[in-house]
Amino acid sequence: MRSKLFTLTLLIGTAAAGLGSAFAGQVPGPASAPDIPVSHRDRVYAAEQFSNTVSVTDPADNKLLGVIRLGDPQPGNLAPLYRGQVLVHGMGFSPDHKTLAVVSIGTNSVTFIDTATNAIKHVTYLGRAPHEAFFTLDGKEVWVTVRGEDYIAVLDGHTFAEKTRIKVPGGPGMQIFSPDNKYGYVCSSFNPETVVISVADHKIVGHVKQESPFCPDLAATPDGKQVWFTLKDVGRTQVFDAKPPFKLIKTLDTGPITNHVNIVRNANGMFAYVTVGGLNQIKVFRTDTFEQVATIPVGKLPHGLWPAGDGTRVYVGLENADALAAIDTLTNTVIATIPIGQAPQALTYVPNAVPEGDGMQNLQPLGVAGQAAQLTLASVSAAASAEAKPTSVTLFDQGLTQVLQAAVTGLEPKQPYVLALASQPDGGGALQPLAAFMTNPAGSAIVNAVGPIRQLAESGQDVPSRYLVVASGTAAKIGKLVQVQTK
Repeated sequence: MRSKLFTLTLLIGTAAAGLGSAFAGQVPGPASAPDIPVSHRDRVYAAEQFSNTVSVTDPADNKLLGVIRLGDPQPGNLAPLYRGQVLVHGMGFSPDHKTLAVVSIGTNSVTFIDTATNAIKHVTYLGRAPHEAFFTLDGKEVWVTVRGEDYIAVLDGHTFAEKTRIKVPGGPGMQIFSPDNKYGYVCSSFNPETVVISVADHKIVGHVKQESPFCPDLAATPDGKQVWFTLKDVGRTQVFDAKPPFKLIKTLDTGPITNHVNIVRNANGMFAYVTVGGLNQIKVFRTDTFEQVATIPVGKLPHGLWPAGDGTRVYVGLENADALAAIDTLTNTVIATIPIGQAPQALTYVPNAVPEGDGMQNLQPLGVAGQAAQLTLASVSAAASAEAKPTSVTLFDQGLTQVLQAAVTGLEPKQPYVLALASQPDGGGALQPLAAFMTNPAGSAIVNAVGPIRQLAESGQDVPSRYLVVASGTAAKIGKLVQVQTK
């Protein structure tokens, strides 16, 4: 009897192990790849746009180890002989986990970094405003979306030199590959069309209509069945079949400033995690039924995200909080918030990035890259929805000046507005325009300005304090006040 019980227990254990292995394999690899448990050898990297740094975090204890400084903040990067990078933004990594590829939009470059030593191995300069870079899954090529033009720059995966170009619809935003490395999927930020490209011969073999022109990000499921892409201007996420004829499967309303998407496989199944910047949330959907199963409050303006090597966590950069949030994917709760550099954009989790040693070489302290102030604007209308999220504003310290970034939400779609300074707390008096902008179809916008704004907003100066507001109209003809600073 004891022998039979042991046999039954063994069979149950084997079945459970088989069930667990069905969920193995995380992006960008195939489902057949083994999971890699979280350890001190892993690293989380974030590309930080205003401090021009790459932060390096140990996920085993959620500790920032330091930053790789690729460039200087303003005004140092305005000098005519400046040699560093500007607007550090996109990020990818090699299939052997030894090389990080970091895109800097302002200097048209891809910086290749050794993950074990944090040393810069090479810098490749490309066409206007590249956005994202990723290695093919065999490591032979690096594809870079040159968003300011109309092509994919294909670099040699070993020398990092540009070897050819693939012409695509103008404004390619992001590329990712099928887990069998057969297809490259490239969405557009300027045209309502995603194209599918054969990796073997660089030929376009499929077209998918985007509901809007502005796609910043996409992800392919490890089982090779689906591709998810986000539409930032209309606040939606779409899903299409990863195989011919690449038909559209589903469109989801996800919310204002929908930004990045990534795929997680764990013991509960396979899920798509979508960052929704205008709501300061991540929304989680099943990939089989498309049911939304969780809403996770994470902090101001979530942007890039990536799962751990075993799918037990997702890390997300908080663009207007200068922070990294760690999420337990089995409970969908935030388990840690880590301070990092200014305005994190793309993010990657690289398992076994440091196979030996402490991986602290060539890292610098966070320093000025961690200095920022937070403000909030709310609607002046008594009829404003109780569910409406306030506009979040961050002042990223650059020495004597700050870069202001506002994640404006809750306005009328496709209308002109002005971000301005007022002399009175209620927005009264003459307004001094800082930036004019047009809202997207979801009634939101990301608005930037540069100046000594924090000093103007502080009391005790030689000039009266100023207060941030949003008004309708243009800088030449300012209209009705719609949002005022609350804190």
